[in-house]
Amino acid sequence: MIDIKLLDYLESYLTENRRTRFNKVLSQRTKHFTVATEDVYQLHNTSAVIRSCDVFGIQEVNIVEEINSKRIDREIAMGAQKWVDLNRFHTVKDCIKDLKSKGYQIVATTPHTNDCLLHEFDVTKKSCFFFGRETEGLSQEVLDNADCYLKIPMSGFTESLNISVSAAIILQHVTTKLKQTGINWQLTETERLEKRMDWIKKTIKSYDKIVERYYSKQ
Repeated sequence: MIDIKLLDYLESYLTENRRTRFNKVLSQRTKHFTVATEDVYQLHNTSAVIRSCDVFGIQEVNIVEEINSKRIDREIAMGAQKWVDLNRFHTVKDCIKDLKSKGYQIVATTPHTNDCLLHEFDVTKKSCFFFGRETEGLSQEVLDNADCYLKIPMSGFTESLNISVSAAIILQHVTTKLKQTGINWQLTETERLEKRMDWIKKTIKSYDKIVERYYSKQ
């Protein structure tokens, strides 16, 4: 439960521009879509995907590190890891189980015999887009558990795109279409309050001392 009075007090330590920015960004955030990366080897690829999620308003990213475990490249993500929630999993099985318990359909981003082209994708369904390893692609476990197979149409000799490029293209398309629908895709009021508090905590350097001082005066 968020202490609203404390939240208001902490926000007084932010500039007006920062408070306005927080509210504007939060109004465009969504958990209707999320992204999962599976054992991505190149550090900059995972970091770039996180950056794209922040840019297109995706609040949560799921990182499976069953084989490869890497720290987030702060330079590539350019601070995006502060604003996007990272859910880390040691196995694909645990990640899929968690996502399905939250009502997400599993979308495998890979060419497949029963695939759906990007412009045909039904954005009204709560979805997690899975991106696989650079050379091997998605694991068989993801493919076997996928509810949908999504493909970006391509016209050249090259058969695939870098995963960070694929993620950016897909997220830009689906979030644009989502905002044209009448469904409730935004964060709940409780989720917005929690994010405001979380972002303030990550912004104010003397957060703990300020909170301690606030409660000492109550």
